[in-house]
Amino acid sequence: MGMTENLLSTGQWLTTLVLFLLILIRAVRTIDWQAFRRDNALQHSFFGAAVVLGFLWQMRAGISPGLAIHVFGITVITLMLGWALAVLSGLLALLITVITGREPLLMFAANGLVTVMVPALVSHGIMLWERRRNFRNFFAYIFFCGFFGAGISVAAAGTVMCLMLWSSGVYEFGELVHEYIRYLPLFMIPEGFVNGTFVTGLMVFHPDRLTTLDQRRYR
Repeated sequence: MGMTENLLSTGQWLTTLVLFLLILIRAVRTIDWQAFRRDNALQHSFFGAAVVLGFLWQMRAGISPGLAIHVFGITVITLMLGWALAVLSGLLALLITVITGREPLLMFAANGLVTVMVPALVSHGIMLWERRRNFRNFFAYIFFCGFFGAGISVAAAGTVMCLMLWSSGVYEFGELVHEYIRYLPLFMIPEGFVNGTFVTGLMVFHPDRLTTLDQRRYR
């Protein structure tokens, strides 16, 4: 989302850092590292996703600090890798944006929380909901987890970012509504389309790359 220095108070910066570290530790402990080392295809998906996202996030729009607009792409990565690996892959992509000067290192935790972790966890939650509903049509996975999940995840990330900026006193709530929140439904459409399209393509041509897809459920 493009958090820059001086947008958050010291208390907020520390809070985001603690949340960032807690989620990161949980992600690292969740991953089956032995299975990851044995699976070359999963490794290629992991590092390939990081590179693609790292360069995709170079393209963004926005005038006001902290209110940048860009495609996240975290939902399709979450469905491919699972939420834990998606978080690590997204953080590697964020590191690329830091190296290229697009993001400040000081705000790595805040940007990682908003841009990577929130969308990944929301996408994971929607995937679990779809799984618990036990839909038997594969279109349910495509639309709920892909299109719908991506739109909701970017809306959640945008809402968290706006709450952080509002509570820090950088923007009045009216300013956030005028410059960002009222456009949030428009941001959800391309996010859903991009992620949903990739999920559809993978499901048709390479369903094995979607580690969260249980092909036995669908007929």
